[in-house]
Amino acid sequence: MKLHHLRNATLVIETDQHVILVDPMLGKRKTIPPFTFFRYKPKRNPLVSLPKNSRDILSRVTHCLITHLHPDHIDKAGEVFLRRKSIAVICSSKDEKVLAKRGLNIAQTLDYWEPQPFLDGKITGIPAIHGYGFVAKLMGNVMGFHIELPNEKSIYISSDTVFTEHVEKVLVEFKPDIATVACGTARLDIGQPLLMRMNDILKFAALAPGKVFANHLEALNHCPTTREQLKAALAENDLLSKTAIPNDGTYVEY
Repeated sequence: MKLHHLRNATLVIETDQHVILVDPMLGKRKTIPPFTFFRYKPKRNPLVSLPKNSRDILSRVTHCLITHLHPDHIDKAGEVFLRRKSIAVICSSKDEKVLAKRGLNIAQTLDYWEPQPFLDGKITGIPAIHGYGFVAKLMGNVMGFHIELPNEKSIYISSDTVFTEHVEKVLVEFKPDIATVACGTARLDIGQPLLMRMNDILKFAALAPGKVFANHLEALNHCPTTREQLKAALAENDLLSKTAIPNDGTYVEY
């Protein structure tokens, strides 16, 4: 299995049989307004372009998982791509209406904790809480995914979440071989972070039974944590050897 990191939370899971896109933010630089104006510089998003090799990787995509509706996870260009190629979309049952209205090909919807057949294996929707305190309510519903395909490593796409009992349950009971974690510590102008603080990222990495794949970094104006800061914190806690922090346009083979 290869995990291609394109940008931010946009990744592609490539197996011998399938190529699965996750959270397609595929627009050009600066096509989305700033997410914060005061706390961090009000730069337009995304801050970086898609890597040059993304077109080739995207040309092979057969299915797409969407964790939630924020524009840094599915933007206009992502929708156009999915519509044009009529790609089979898998999402939360809570997002089905909105995405169908946008003309996407909804092939499967999931409810939390209810496993379903997926491709030739199975998929389970996992609750994700997008922020500490009251901001989580403003952020709306988010779904992570635990995917098991035959003869492949199991993978947990934790999505935009803080560390919760749900996350802990997946790491401890489902024992995923690979666990992705959003590490940018995003913050709006009000409230607490929308993603795990560093101590929770470290807790996640320590608890993960297999490998960790860190993303949601250095692509948006409200995500201050850098790859270097993350690397330093993981190294200090002896967690760097199990964690990949891929650059845009690179992949990790598992």
